[in-house]
Amino acid sequence: MKPQDIPFDALRGTGPEVQAIEFPYRRSADQDQATPARHPVVVVGAGPAGLSLAIDLAQRGQPVVVLDNDYRLSIGSRAICFAKRTLEIWDRLGVGQRMVDKGVSWNLGKVFFHDQQVYQFNLLPEDGHERPAFINLQQYYAEAYLVERALQLPLIDIRWHNQVKAVTPRDDGASVQVDTPDGPYQIEADWLIACDGSRSPVRAMLGLESKGRIFQDRFLIADVKMQADFPTERWFWFDPPFHPQQSVLLHRQPDNVWRIDFQLGWDADPEVEKRPENILPRVKALLGHDAQFDLEWASVYTFACLRMDRFVHGRVVFAGDSAHGVSPFGARGANSGVQDTENLAWKLDWVLKGRAGAELLASYGPEREYAADENIRNSTRATDFITPKSEISRLFRDAALDLAREHEFARRIVNSGRLSVPATLHGSALNTPDADHGADAFDAPRQVPGAVLLDAPVLRDGQPGWLLRALGPDFTLLCFGPVPAWAAGLPHVQALSLGSDLVDAQGLVTQRLDGRPGSAYLVRPDQHVCARWRQPTEAGVRAALARATARHDTTARQDAPVAA
Repeated sequence: MKPQDIPFDALRGTGPEVQAIEFPYRRSADQDQATPARHPVVVVGAGPAGLSLAIDLAQRGQPVVVLDNDYRLSIGSRAICFAKRTLEIWDRLGVGQRMVDKGVSWNLGKVFFHDQQVYQFNLLPEDGHERPAFINLQQYYAEAYLVERALQLPLIDIRWHNQVKAVTPRDDGASVQVDTPDGPYQIEADWLIACDGSRSPVRAMLGLESKGRIFQDRFLIADVKMQADFPTERWFWFDPPFHPQQSVLLHRQPDNVWRIDFQLGWDADPEVEKRPENILPRVKALLGHDAQFDLEWASVYTFACLRMDRFVHGRVVFAGDSAHGVSPFGARGANSGVQDTENLAWKLDWVLKGRAGAELLASYGPEREYAADENIRNSTRATDFITPKSEISRLFRDAALDLAREHEFARRIVNSGRLSVPATLHGSALNTPDADHGADAFDAPRQVPGAVLLDAPVLRDGQPGWLLRALGPDFTLLCFGPVPAWAAGLPHVQALSLGSDLVDAQGLVTQRLDGRPGSAYLVRPDQHVCARWRQPTEAGVRAALARATARHDTTARQDAPVAA
């Protein structure tokens, strides 16, 4: 399939035109082979996670087959909040600016109790970051921009109308049975990556399951199109007069579409609540009975926090919603899925290129399982606060909200959804712990080994830019001062000097990393810090590289836990 096969001119339109895009079925050459064709990587699912993974791998030189049983983009807004970290990943994949240009950027949130504002918060209170804390963008736009980018890369073969019917794992890969409008065919994969959603057919085919907690509450999503002068902020109401004893969330999206989430309670009938005649009175109660708006889309969902015990099963790997799921408040679903694929892509690339063994790819499991547990923990706490299930819990919640009007400590208790931030991979086997620097210890708690490197403005060749954009596709050794001569011999490492290669335009790199002359940070291909030194040595950096590529311990198990 080529870009000209798709009517991407529709992307200049609004939601209905974009959602109407249909991707044509094309018969694959694999369907005419006498023996099953073999591919290095087969991805199941062309959602945000599957497409991000395919693009990342293709940019690294790996051919990818993507199988999707559908032929259209998502219907309705679905995931709408894309976090700063996801945008930084998409910048590297060549689609970040498209997302930001179309999306609605925001940093500020407000919390209301009854009819009064309790407090407000800023998710990005400091300057010196290229991307906002969040953008709001309907999922179908995000998918469309990812498909458009994928079709620019000849190493990606997206096959629409290709439904996976059976998966047979093997020691050297997996056999995949696929059904199409032309009938079934079979392919072989060295690695099969399941990005096929919360109801993952691949997971079911392997007899695996997600475990966790389903909460006894339901929410209605209503997307309404209207002209409104509300600011571009996240508004969350507890027990408002227009929806008593329940909670409501309001978000702005592109095209003058507003997302409203109404808590319904466990006894609500989802099919009844989705009827327009039942939605419209709720929206008018919020906006006013004279408000003019059109209902674009509605859905009812149940809170659930679930995950698989393990994400890596031999040569079959799970990512995104197929591996884990959380309640919507906090924007931890799609964002964590894209971050899964960033962790997975470079490791899979290194294994396929023979730079590392399967132990490196196995480390994807404990690292992203740890991140999933963090998301589930935050999501569970938010759900329990938003939807108290006893009178005592409700009294505690309401007291915290009352106190939060005046007291900072109470605001830390209020939980309308702790919003998505990237996980710091504390205790990962790929990290090199800080040495004991004594009085020279790093004073950079946000940049410990396992943390994502913070962005900051820099100058390169006299031109303004950003630190994250200066990082290479493999490892980066970021040096405060001259690059040591021995760094030129480090394999798959780009060495950058803060001072000659990059100029710290506003001093923020030095400030955020507590950089002193001679200090150095080693950054992984997925932009996580894996080691730092006050005075690096060649032996120390080489040992950290070996550790970060799982060559320090060939007995590491894929199900080994990550320490908290």
